[in-house]
Amino acid sequence: MHPIEHLRYVARAQGADPASLVEETAHALGSLRMDPSGIVVACRRIVQRHPFTGALWWLCANVSTSSEPFDAVWELAEQIRADRTGSELAAALPDDATVATIGDPSVIGDGLIRRGDIRVLALDVQHSATSFVRRLERYDVDYEPVDAGAAGTVARTADAVLIEALACDSHRVIAPMGSSTLAAAAAAWGTPVWLVAGTGRRLPSGMIDAMVAKIDELTAVSNIGTTDPLGVRAAATMDAWDLDVEVIPTSMISDVVGPHGHVPMGPPAIKPECPMAWELLKHSPM
Repeated sequence: MHPIEHLRYVARAQGADPASLVEETAHALGSLRMDPSGIVVACRRIVQRHPFTGALWWLCANVSTSSEPFDAVWELAEQIRADRTGSELAAALPDDATVATIGDPSVIGDGLIRRGDIRVLALDVQHSATSFVRRLERYDVDYEPVDAGAAGTVARTADAVLIEALACDSHRVIAPMGSSTLAAAAAAWGTPVWLVAGTGRRLPSGMIDAMVAKIDELTAVSNIGTTDPLGVRAAATMDAWDLDVEVIPTSMISDVVGPHGHVPMGPPAIKPECPMAWELLKHSPM
């Protein structure tokens, strides 16, 4: 496949887990070695098409700011493949625990399938958990699909609530829709809320600002036809609750699980994993 066609394929991809998108993007960017001048534009277009996939921002920021981008891209792809977050989650969960999840969390799934004694209460928002529960079933993990309307009861029953970060900084988390309801219910019942943040999800605040602005642009009627900080022109708007993602404050989180273990929520736990690449926020014609 031609490198440009490969990049277009990645840009159009929908429904893939972040790790798979990073690996596909790494292969596509690596094939641009004969045209190094195009790598920043390619990175910019990728994050414009996948504005809420933190791991792609991490990859593109590290590549576009590297002095040796075509060496860096393969090293970064290997870091994603070697992500230990799932193993760390499996090790941190107490024996015979009941945990609550929401949506289709890929990194959380990696951890849960490593354990044979965990019960999973999988909250479903608009059928978003379908593939997740199928995965649990394939690995004989004890699970029960639960309608998201029962978030309060689930949070009271669980030993821990697990929320997967699509991206985060020291104050905000971009998470699957419904995460704030589950986290708030957990806080009301005193249930710990663990943020599971795999490799590439901890970003500089400027990137989270761009994601929040994109959410605001998609849901603000007054912004129809304007250009957002990612350079994408709004064609239409929607209600905030119709999006797949939402922003939740880190004040709702008690603990963070990442590639380096399970630690209390705090600045060291969510230190950015990449530099702030302002060039990714410039407008690039699609």
